[in-house]
Amino acid sequence: MHSKKEPRGENSPLQAFEWGKLCHIRSTQTRATRTRALLEAPIAPTLAKLAAPNVLAMFVQTVQSISEAYFASLLGVTALAGLALVFPLVMLTQMLSAGAIGGAISAAVARALGAQDSARAATLAVVAWMIAGAFAVIMALLVGLFGVAFFTLLGGGADAVSAAATYALVFFPGCMAIWLCNASLSIIRGTGDMQTPAVLLLLVSVISIPLSGCFALGWGPLPALGMAGLPIGVVLAFAIGAVLAMAHILSGRTGLGFGGALGRIDIGMFRDILSVGALAAVNTLLTTITIIMMTGLVGRFGEEALAGYGLGARLEFLMIPVIFGIGAAMTAMVGANMGAGQVDRALRVAWTGSCAAAVIVGGIGLLLAVFPDLWLGMFLDPSNTGALDAGRSYFRLVAPFYAFFALGLALYFASQGAGHMVWPVISSLSRMAVALIGALILMQTGGLGLRGIFIAIGGAMVVYGTVIGLAIWRRGWRARA
Repeated sequence: MHSKKEPRGENSPLQAFEWGKLCHIRSTQTRATRTRALLEAPIAPTLAKLAAPNVLAMFVQTVQSISEAYFASLLGVTALAGLALVFPLVMLTQMLSAGAIGGAISAAVARALGAQDSARAATLAVVAWMIAGAFAVIMALLVGLFGVAFFTLLGGGADAVSAAATYALVFFPGCMAIWLCNASLSIIRGTGDMQTPAVLLLLVSVISIPLSGCFALGWGPLPALGMAGLPIGVVLAFAIGAVLAMAHILSGRTGLGFGGALGRIDIGMFRDILSVGALAAVNTLLTTITIIMMTGLVGRFGEEALAGYGLGARLEFLMIPVIFGIGAAMTAMVGANMGAGQVDRALRVAWTGSCAAAVIVGGIGLLLAVFPDLWLGMFLDPSNTGALDAGRSYFRLVAPFYAFFALGLALYFASQGAGHMVWPVISSLSRMAVALIGALILMQTGGLGLRGIFIAIGGAMVVYGTVIGLAIWRRGWRARA
């Protein structure tokens, strides 16, 4: 009798190892193919292909935010006013985690891959999670200590301040989930994969809508928690998204190998993300401060004016995800091309994407300037005349200038990819100065009251887009501004 070698079992350790190695090789090859597309494929079709899943995901996320405002409207005008007070801080969290720091993470990973350094890209992912966790803790502590004072400073009445504080008490202790989710999605985008983050964002949004309604309004067996219930659904949905996104990255499906990544961490990697992220964060803070100041000025005109303005400002915020859908693709493409030394191609990507964003968002703005009740009518009854008048005035005076806002913000994302953030900061400073000084002059000296504030906001958008557009057109990115 002769012996025969037994076949390896289906689940043998050796076979599992070989299968895992094969999957990692395939993932690496896929990632390399995506990087080549960023560097070599036709710009407009590639940008459209990358942006499409992001725009779809962001549209669904917009629906989630609309749903939250709708649920708040069912709780009453006071709840809407409270949501307007806490809205700048919620927006700041999203813009920092997904935009400022998130964009810097994507850009750093993309530049590393553009330079053919996948080990550095993987280590940057670990550093990104550390940075995200630190920011989440800091934000939770600051809002916990100063939140009520901040809402009071904005001019909200006692009831509106209480509603805002109730929302914040749940949202900000849970913002760790939001930071880790958005950081992880940014890592994946940096590899050139826009589809996976889009799918995960879709999942987060779809989950959060019914959960927010259930906890806020008491659907089914759940008690009605009111304002405290609104953010519960958001936090839980992002927690699920964070777990799935981190698992996707660590599984090797991004083509990044994490063996020895902890040992490769150095201060330069933190600097790589934060040098861009810090300036981007300053830009985000300036945008948020502008909204805060305008909210404070509007608050002088009463709760109904605050509610109407809050709905208008919320739509402005909802334009950001649309721009972000294009901007995230631009960040990856620009970052990869800058890493490969292809500066001219990076600039062409920037102008192609930013002009597309301006056309899309500008079209929405013109529509709402003519038909403001398309938006306001979803949240306000005809009897809420004060809030309706404020909202209509906002859209008629601000919405026609959304194209400038979109152009400036899209170029901001492109600048993140390039690692040149000085001019976006200068443009945001200019916007803030025009909005504040213009509002004070028109509101008081000009005697225009609430309309004066809105005129200043529209004019500030024009300045924002014009300053950054002219700077990049004249100077480019060949030398740091």
